[in-house]
Amino acid sequence: MSRIGVAFDKARADGRAVLVGCMPAGFPTVEGSIAAMTAMVEAGVDVIEVEIPYSDPVMDGPVIQKASGIALAGGVRTRDTLRVIEAVAAAGAPVVTMTYWNPVERYGVDAFARDLASAGGTGLVTPDLIPEEAGEWLAASDAYGLDRTFLVSPSSTDARLAMTVEHCRGFVYATAIMGVTGARARTSDAAPVLVSRVREVTDLPVGVGLGVGTGAQAGTVAAYADGVIVGSALIRCLLDAPDEASGLAALRALSTELAEGVRTPTP
Repeated sequence: MSRIGVAFDKARADGRAVLVGCMPAGFPTVEGSIAAMTAMVEAGVDVIEVEIPYSDPVMDGPVIQKASGIALAGGVRTRDTLRVIEAVAAAGAPVVTMTYWNPVERYGVDAFARDLASAGGTGLVTPDLIPEEAGEWLAASDAYGLDRTFLVSPSSTDARLAMTVEHCRGFVYATAIMGVTGARARTSDAAPVLVSRVREVTDLPVGVGLGVGTGAQAGTVAAYADGVIVGSALIRCLLDAPDEASGLAALRALSTELAEGVRTPTP
């Protein structure tokens, strides 16, 4: 079975959605990112999505771009990310990695898959890698038992959607909006339709990302999706804090609010 699939099965048995919390490795420092992600797990986040900081993050909005920039300026490297993944996995939550493809290609696809599996990672979310160009990754993920999550969007045709999810393992990432990441005042009206379309062609769990920032919004998305993916709102807790202690306190508070939201879906 898919390693990330266990978390979705457990949540489904509890009658709720999975909460996925995202944070760049190395933000604000390597040790600081480990502390932040561990705090998220302790506050009720089910799955941690560790992002490899990258200089050209085409899907990320200003909040994640700023956090990734801080990590890169601090000298974080892919090997540091693997150390973060190992530490967070040891805290008890499944860890999925979000990365643009260039860092993996530079590291070596097979070597990265090997080291990711060794660190305890469950697989990759790859926003700028499409299945038609993913031959090396498909082979490496099979070789090391890793999940692979490609993205679908409201603009995906039926044929493209079916082809994309056929190559997914673990879960499908449904982007709720056309645009970059970032918390928004209201959730997307297009997302429920997209989730319904995905479910017509696969039994894989569907996680919805882009735009969720409050417990109420998490509850709204949890009413129709299998997973609620939150990044910018959590990262902002650290960005806006005057010091590390208050940042972690804010992060714990929002993580708790979001965790309560996915446990009380509101159609």
